[in-house]
Amino acid sequence: MLTYVMEKRGGLGKTEYLYRCIKEDVASGILFPDERLPSKRELAAHLDVSVVTVENAYAMLEEEGYIRGVARSGFYVNRLPVFEKARREGKKPSLLPEEEEEGENDGLRGGFFPAYARIIRRLLAEKPEILEAKPPNLGSPVLRNAIAGYLYRYRGMAVDAKRIIVGSGAEYLYGLIVQLFGRGILYGVEEPSYAKIRQVYEANGARVEGLPLGKDGIRREALAASAAGVLHVSPFYSFPDRVPVTARRRFEYISWANEKHACLVEDDFDSEFNSPRKPLETLYSMDRGGRVIYLNTFSKSIAPSMRVGYMILPEALMDRYMEKLGFYSCTVPVFDQYVLAEFINSGAFERHLSRKRRSGRTE
Repeated sequence: MLTYVMEKRGGLGKTEYLYRCIKEDVASGILFPDERLPSKRELAAHLDVSVVTVENAYAMLEEEGYIRGVARSGFYVNRLPVFEKARREGKKPSLLPEEEEEGENDGLRGGFFPAYARIIRRLLAEKPEILEAKPPNLGSPVLRNAIAGYLYRYRGMAVDAKRIIVGSGAEYLYGLIVQLFGRGILYGVEEPSYAKIRQVYEANGARVEGLPLGKDGIRREALAASAAGVLHVSPFYSFPDRVPVTARRRFEYISWANEKHACLVEDDFDSEFNSPRKPLETLYSMDRGGRVIYLNTFSKSIAPSMRVGYMILPEALMDRYMEKLGFYSCTVPVFDQYVLAEFINSGAFERHLSRKRRSGRTE
């Protein structure tokens, strides 16, 4: 029987606390794939809570894909490949110390805008000083930790939060990449691809080469002949043609980067909506040579107005980044970073993604 001390939930509502406890047990392997959970009435009696509390917690977990309901049988833990792989390899995210404790969560269960509004109101009441704070150069640890935790839960990526750099959207981060590597090398992009990738690179003085796409990624002959020092790819579904890149081809990208002593920029555009039940392994996770920069934003997954993005550098590039670009101030206000971190940590972000996937509202 699942046992949680409900009196230790702090400021969390009972449903939110129970949901978080079960979710953590699934992610950590305490609850095994296909294991049957107690019935709603059994667990409610055991924890001395209402059946409605358990019912709502199970509904939230089922919505996010952690458990599944089977008619006339009960609820079972889902088999989540990214968790199993991470546990086999003994991986855990490496987190940063945070300057202060997180604020208490008030149990967010609505859609994006109601949930986000509640977080904003609470942080304004509890931490108004954040409005005047200057963000650390790479981004606030509270958000970088939240991103690391989310990537571990959703993508099975064991990320060192110290290597996460927060910035105001993908275009800003593209510019940092050119400044990091310089204008003396060739930058490769998929052809066709998101137009602003080439535009930002060229606006920063970089030489850009378009590599034609075949049915499963960049054509092999074009990749082999390329002299690019940095190759920018969207490895799951390219934009705008949505060409899927197979696992085999992704390994070929990494092999090419190792042979050419080049770097890959993995632009993880739209991946949250391509495989909701079985997230695909990222190039960053597959890489063993420190050749992949991972890049993503919240503009697609939350809303176009959310001008917050992040990139994760391989360890070998961090010293270079700090020497050349470490003086830059983070371009995202501290308050926005705290609100987004709470939105992620509360589970509201993943519930929001589930709703968007089910409704098809990914624009």
